[in-house]
Amino acid sequence: MAELFGFEIKRKDGKGAEKPSIKTFVPDTESDGAGVIKAGGHFGSYIDLDGDNARNEADLIFKYRDIASHPECDTAIEDIVNDAIIGDYDSSPVNVILDKVDTSDAIKETIRDEFDTILSMLNFSQHGHDIFKKWYVDGRLPYHIVIDTNNPKKGIQDLRYIDPTMLRKIKEVTEEKDPKTGAILVRKSNEFFMYADPNSQSDVGGRTEALKIHKDSIAYCTSGMLDPSRTRILSYLQKAVKPVNQLRMMEDSLVIYRISRAPERRIFYIDVGNLPKGKAEEYLKGIMNQYRNKLVYDASTGNLKDDKKHMSMLEDFFLPRREGGKGTEITTLPGGENLGQIDDILYFQKKLFKALNVPLGRLESDSGFSLGRSSEINREEVKFKKFIDKLRMRFSDIFMQLLKTQLILKGIITSQDWDEWKEDINFDFIEDNYFSELKESEMIQQRFGMMRDIEDYIGKYVSHQWVLKNILRQTEEEILQMQKEIADEGGGPDAEEDE
Repeated sequence: MAELFGFEIKRKDGKGAEKPSIKTFVPDTESDGAGVIKAGGHFGSYIDLDGDNARNEADLIFKYRDIASHPECDTAIEDIVNDAIIGDYDSSPVNVILDKVDTSDAIKETIRDEFDTILSMLNFSQHGHDIFKKWYVDGRLPYHIVIDTNNPKKGIQDLRYIDPTMLRKIKEVTEEKDPKTGAILVRKSNEFFMYADPNSQSDVGGRTEALKIHKDSIAYCTSGMLDPSRTRILSYLQKAVKPVNQLRMMEDSLVIYRISRAPERRIFYIDVGNLPKGKAEEYLKGIMNQYRNKLVYDASTGNLKDDKKHMSMLEDFFLPRREGGKGTEITTLPGGENLGQIDDILYFQKKLFKALNVPLGRLESDSGFSLGRSSEINREEVKFKKFIDKLRMRFSDIFMQLLKTQLILKGIITSQDWDEWKEDINFDFIEDNYFSELKESEMIQQRFGMMRDIEDYIGKYVSHQWVLKNILRQTEEEILQMQKEIADEGGGPDAEEDE
């Protein structure tokens, strides 16, 4: 096996290796869509036989990007991204929360500094909106972690975005047969990434050689959604594919119908008398050319020119009429009616917004959305807020991976420390959802009301620290900041006692 490109983080105690005593017949799979291959096998593209045109993940991503370019779909995506990533000149769009992490304040401060360094490498303050949109549309967000191989303790030196159409995660599984039961057990699994640039040079057969990369060298955040076969990663736009295609067809058919049915057509009944069939047809064609030709004045040349407009759906009707009936007659065929009805278009627009979990009130400007108390907020806005929180939590996985690599490379923490702390590390995004602001203001009011109610019990049954953490819901960082500001202002409990 060829050597993998990039670096690998190894644990000194060897606890990262699989224990021989653990037996299982199922490989360790995650929601990352890693293709599982047997040791000694090969990896290639596969064809979806379920009627989907996307033969591989690259075609699927291109389809998502095409769907995202549709105006109504782009409007819904912008609403989602704008609520998820908030730009603020005064503070970072996202901060790391370490209140539950059991370690010293000095290490916590170091972790916060390293997280700020990662955000700076991503230029997240300026490009956070675009980064989140790439992840939301493509369903995956890969970054190449660049380090100084001569001195890895310098940490991450740069983060390079990788087009996900060129990258695939692979899990190579080595199996063995259990001599007692005869079951095929998983002995070990090796994960790596395959990178292939379709624009690079290929061999005579048109094949492009792929580069194998260590999994620790790539930060890879996915949507967590997989297709029914559990082999391909899906984007959050998967539910919008059908509504967008239906909306496109309805819009195109509406335009075609209006162009073809809107104008009035003329019907020429031409009296051909007793002319033979050949003569009658020739006479009829002469009349047609006479009324179809249009002489116009060309201002650029000063000449008259014959301007013929042969538009089949707008052509007049010329019908022969024999002697004995009515003479030559010209009538009009009225245009189509009810051309202003677009209820079917609006239906598919609403269906698209529902598929993307965006409130319909954001599509309809005259929906009468109320901005009152939080109890009066539309239920769809409440659901939308929960959906945004779920997206943020999933997107935070890219920060977790980068922060882990940075802290371990610099020797700030060990792999064992990370395994113990990773469940206690959270990320706080700036809120801009109006419902969140209303709800937060009411919660603050209720918290201070509760604090007034238990004022006599503070210091007797509960401590001041308990009140700050459980009633006011302040983090350790906020508590220290408030104490400092109160001390600078000369206030606080001690000042009241001195008085």
